[in-house]
Amino acid sequence: MTGGAASDTPAAEPHIPVLLDAILNAVAPVSGVWLDGTFGAGGYSRGLLAAGADRVIGVDRDPLAFQMAAPWAAEYGDRLILVEGTFSELDAHAAEVGFPQLDGVVLDLGVSSMQLDLAERGFSFMRDGPLDMRMGQAGPSAEDLVNDAPEEALADILYHYGEERAARRIAKAIVKARAETRISSTLQLAGIVEKCLPRAKPGQSHPATRSFQAIRIAVNDEFGQLADGLMAAERALAPGGQLAVVTFHSLEDRIAKRFLQDRASFGGGGSRYAPEAAAREPGFTLTPRRAIAPDAAEIARNPRARSAKLRVARRTSAPAAAPDGDIMGLPRLSEIL
Repeated sequence: MTGGAASDTPAAEPHIPVLLDAILNAVAPVSGVWLDGTFGAGGYSRGLLAAGADRVIGVDRDPLAFQMAAPWAAEYGDRLILVEGTFSELDAHAAEVGFPQLDGVVLDLGVSSMQLDLAERGFSFMRDGPLDMRMGQAGPSAEDLVNDAPEEALADILYHYGEERAARRIAKAIVKARAETRISSTLQLAGIVEKCLPRAKPGQSHPATRSFQAIRIAVNDEFGQLADGLMAAERALAPGGQLAVVTFHSLEDRIAKRFLQDRASFGGGGSRYAPEAAAREPGFTLTPRRAIAPDAAEIARNPRARSAKLRVARRTSAPAAAPDGDIMGLPRLSEIL
């Protein structure tokens, strides 16, 4: 998958799993039952099976992922189990198919390449299509959000989820434009945003990058899903089980980093993100302690990897901590709308 900043990548590029070799090296030897919480085009699942996993449970909220996997998934027989759902409930999905404890979980965050490359899904500002952006193809769309949300809420989304400094200016322009005609296409929204910002210099990202990222995150509650998914992974992983998380922009990486730092500590002490809590045994050890970045060879082979970071942690035998989204320090959708 990829983050919002890569939305202008040409469709001709193949769907190459980002940091797959780095994941396999970090968690080697691969064995037992793994859950791929962002199945997408199946790259991680196939890589894990080839590396020695006994079974992989592939979870995705997008039914298109399983339609695209139909020609090859049967090759793996019962070693590959596909589940339509969100990774925020990965522990429940694993239990439902008979595996309440897992040996590994991998999450590849952001929007998938196949979603970006289909104009009709509405994720890309480089291709005209309906303003949709729903990963699961259900619920309110980006068109609904852009046309119905109050101006202040739009500005907060753009600022908090896209780190867009011109958030208020863009939100005001959106409200003005929608008063004249409904905003229903990707290029229509991109044009509104472009008029609010300076022209991009060579090598810079498209002016609409941050806005599209922010709206996509809000539509899909990506930060809420991530927070819940990390806590679900802690519950589902057996002692010694491994968690690998690939992020594509600083906001989602910050969530993963804060979660793992908190769960790798003895708790207590509090922070500016959460009140003081009772001491507890660490639920994870960080392996390694710092994020892993793609090397030059991978970036040359797959430009979509350029902003990726991989964080890996190993589950201890300590009980899973009580659910606590506050430790991750970023606003949820419910706090904005």
